[in-house]
Amino acid sequence: MFVTNTIVKNTFAFFCRKWDIRLVKEREKKREEEKEEKPKPRSRRERPAKSALSRETVVGAALRILKKEGLEKVTMRSIAAALDTGPASLYVYVQDTRDLHGQILDALLAELPAPKPGKHWRRDLEQVTEAFLDVLMRYPEIARLTMAAAPSGPNALRLFDTLAGLLLQGGATARDAAWGVDLVLAYVTATAVEHGGHHHEDADHLEGIRRALENLDAKTHPNLARLHADLLTGEGLERFRWGLGVLVKGLLRGSKDER
Repeated sequence: MFVTNTIVKNTFAFFCRKWDIRLVKEREKKREEEKEEKPKPRSRRERPAKSALSRETVVGAALRILKKEGLEKVTMRSIAAALDTGPASLYVYVQDTRDLHGQILDALLAELPAPKPGKHWRRDLEQVTEAFLDVLMRYPEIARLTMAAAPSGPNALRLFDTLAGLLLQGGATARDAAWGVDLVLAYVTATAVEHGGHHHEDADHLEGIRRALENLDAKTHPNLARLHADLLTGEGLERFRWGLGVLVKGLLRGSKDER
């Protein structure tokens, strides 16, 4: 009986050890598989180097956010996140939000043409102002900011110089060309602020005005009643070009009278 019990115990111990060994091997195999599946942490040396911060990279990141999400999403935090840095590091290149908006506008003005003054100065003036209008219409928030703070970056100065040269070529005096640049820019900006964005709201608003004009009492408002058919005419750039022409003709007539 003793011998039988000993054999049973030894046999049981043998299978237990064999089972333990099998479990250990299976656990080791599972650990190895998990190591292979889990990506190894990348050291700082292996990570791609961040691009060096500069005024251009900061403004470039701001432009990308502007075009994708609008001006309200252009913040120091969103720019810093896009550049994988902290907001505080941006103030080396941007003074504040107002300065940032000015730099954004100046970057957008880089796409504007800059024709040299010549015999086609009037056509060139239309081309430059319409290109400026197109930029502001695409970003009406920027247009509204421009009304409060005139841009002064290198591309803005190039635009001012181009307009001044075209007005001088058209016959404006030095003073009239200088003041005329400001007047032309204000006209373009005001047009963009008035018509940029909210197209559906504008259509509803215009329809309301049209109905009010059609129902005018000719005795109370004789002049508006006479003109109501033309007050809201002019589609697309038609009115803009007309207004620019009136502005420039008046400016040049004044210059001519001064001579």
